[in-house]
Amino acid sequence: MIGRIKELIAHTGLSDRAFAIKCGLRQNTFSRQLNGQNEVSIQTILGILLTYADVSAEWLMRGKGEMLLTSEQPTDKESDRMGKLIDTITFQQDTIKNLQARIKELEAEIVIMKSERKVG
Repeated sequence: MIGRIKELIAHTGLSDRAFAIKCGLRQNTFSRQLNGQNEVSIQTILGILLTYADVSAEWLMRGKGEMLLTSEQPTDKESDRMGKLIDTITFQQDTIKNLQARIKELEAEIVIMKSERKVG
């Protein structure tokens, strides 16, 4: 099933993280499932199937039939817009995480400088 999920992610053109966010999944949990560290949960399967109504549950869970229920490829503007929005959110989350890490580094430097000033 992991291979089929990866195939679907490639089909959507999203990153693993953006795909997880779009499906309402925790990125860390989803990543462990994709890497085979954890079993794929029913919550993951439901998240995917509820988000991508055109994906065949039979294909996703059992590998039978075609990936998509319809032969039409999703090319509408709304899907493109949603993908771009998810990419933007993902980028902003990464930026916030990096800034938070930098703030912690600077706070640690301040503590060191204050302790050195007291000693000197």
